[in-house]
Amino acid sequence: MRCLSIVLFLLWAPLVVPALSTTSSTPLALTKRDVISDILNDIKDIATCAGCNSLLLVLQALAHTGNDNFVKVITAVCTATKKEDPDVCAGAIGLEGPILAHNLRQMTVGTKTADLFCLTVFGLCQWPAVDTSFSLPLSSKPSISRPAPSNKTPIKVVHISDIHIDLNYTTGASYNCTKNICCRPYTADDEPGVTEYPAGPYGNSACDTPLSLEESMYAAIQSLVPSRAFSIFTGDVVEGAVWLVTDNEVTLDLQSANSHMASLGQVYPVIGNHDASPVNSFPPRSVDTDISTQYAYDTLSDAWSSWIGAAAADEVSTNFGSYSTLTASGLRIISLNTNFWYKQNFWLYEKTMENDPSGMLSWLAAQLEAAEAAGERVWLLGHMPMGASDAFHDQSYYFDTIIQRFDATIAAVFYGHTHKDEFEIAYSDYNKQSASTATMMSYIAPALTPTSGNPTFRVYDVDPVTYGVLDMHVYYTNLSDPSYQTFGPSWGLLYSVKDTYGTQLGYTDPSAELTPAFWHNLTVLFENNDDVFQEYISLKNRKAGNDACTGTCKTSEICQLRAAQSQYNCGVVSPGINFKRDVVAGSVITTAGECDGSRAVPILTGLLGADGIANLRAGLVDVLGQAFLNTVVPLNSTD
Repeated sequence: MRCLSIVLFLLWAPLVVPALSTTSSTPLALTKRDVISDILNDIKDIATCAGCNSLLLVLQALAHTGNDNFVKVITAVCTATKKEDPDVCAGAIGLEGPILAHNLRQMTVGTKTADLFCLTVFGLCQWPAVDTSFSLPLSSKPSISRPAPSNKTPIKVVHISDIHIDLNYTTGASYNCTKNICCRPYTADDEPGVTEYPAGPYGNSACDTPLSLEESMYAAIQSLVPSRAFSIFTGDVVEGAVWLVTDNEVTLDLQSANSHMASLGQVYPVIGNHDASPVNSFPPRSVDTDISTQYAYDTLSDAWSSWIGAAAADEVSTNFGSYSTLTASGLRIISLNTNFWYKQNFWLYEKTMENDPSGMLSWLAAQLEAAEAAGERVWLLGHMPMGASDAFHDQSYYFDTIIQRFDATIAAVFYGHTHKDEFEIAYSDYNKQSASTATMMSYIAPALTPTSGNPTFRVYDVDPVTYGVLDMHVYYTNLSDPSYQTFGPSWGLLYSVKDTYGTQLGYTDPSAELTPAFWHNLTVLFENNDDVFQEYISLKNRKAGNDACTGTCKTSEICQLRAAQSQYNCGVVSPGINFKRDVVAGSVITTAGECDGSRAVPILTGLLGADGIANLRAGLVDVLGQAFLNTVVPLNSTD
């Protein structure tokens, strides 16, 4: 089989890689034809976008020998570099490897697609300019404006997100393990009664959420917010041991979580990037693959039907998890699968990347056109914030053109994903950011899972006519409370926006909406009053004890808050960081999702440097034989 694979590759080789452009990413150091061994020699100290594109030539050649070989080689590299435990190497690459191999077989090295792949996986390319040549077919904007507050008695709406329920959480198992998620008996040393680091019954900051904590939050919501009108859930049910997750586990996790969530009454939910196997796997309609997420859409369709109605539930199944529905009080809820604009959804890296995968942006625009014509108010719900560095710049820009067109119809946008308590402001002109140009608010909810702070949920005071947000209260339970594990979580108010910030801005009228202008003025207060800003950072991080954010960290953070378009968020792309939000490198804050999920991405960064390339060479020889290193890789298909 090894020889057959090499023969097939040699037959393929003269046609696979078209002529490379002369952009800065092009591996110009290579000749028109080169062999894999020479390429590996040239990129021992890979540290540039051009070098990354050269590495992609090797990985592409490997991918063309088949998924099995790709998985074997990258798993061997992972094991050799010890980037992860051997079982994580095998599990993560076994699940995500075939998707990555598919990408590599599709893409043309030296193009925008390849650069974006290098940016996402290795941090070795920068964001290309946004393609403004594409535009959505939007109608002309009518002369209407956001409605004034009604001054009627507010309704209360609960917002929960990123619950990440671990049905295998084991009380007494080690919370000090070698995985990204602990509190499971992975090894004999992790077993209850053996480990010196036993997990308590109500969760731990090194672990995802046990059922006991999930049930505690729902009980607290029922006690603290008994008069809630409805709740929204902005995604991510499945826990973080993604190298073990199967279709069957995703199905069971979704069914279990939605069953428990039913105790809240009316809920309007969203699909998260973790709510599929492999993680982040949401193939668009145009992709030819046997790997499908349809089972997850069908599971959610069944689970959500009693909340959103039969017609919207059918839409979930047929429209890739997105739906539009009208509440009993006349608010239109549009729930979006934002994973179609997420840079770790590797199905998006086709030869020519789609401007509008699965037509989701066009669908959204049509829904808003209909809502505007009907005089409806709209809430948009999604998982990944469209201003985060997780969002492709192109699609974030296209999305924002929709927001600007329908800013009088959309009352607010709601997200999760980052695990942080934060927000994003959209502007009609990002080069002239001010209270007068601020047009839309995105409310980004903190998480239940304890992995990045204390468990939390939000409650909004909402105008019952305009559906503008009048105030926001955040509730939490303190993991470090001495009685937490003995008597269970005690939930209480952490802060409210108007009590914490409104008094300092002269904004205390309970009937006044928290407008985009208010939130912009709050960012100005952050600039001028560092005590207020540092309190914001503490609250953002869910009282997790993070260090102060000063200097470049502070300016970048405020920049991020003023960027509902991801191209403006001041995010820094750096080799090997993998874009975790709030990682500070040289006082520069990097911005992206807490909840990226992929374990393959940090594994692939093990290819960087001389040792990584040496391990790749060894893996290629071990799996494909020495002759594979002499394979000619063409750089111009017209030779």
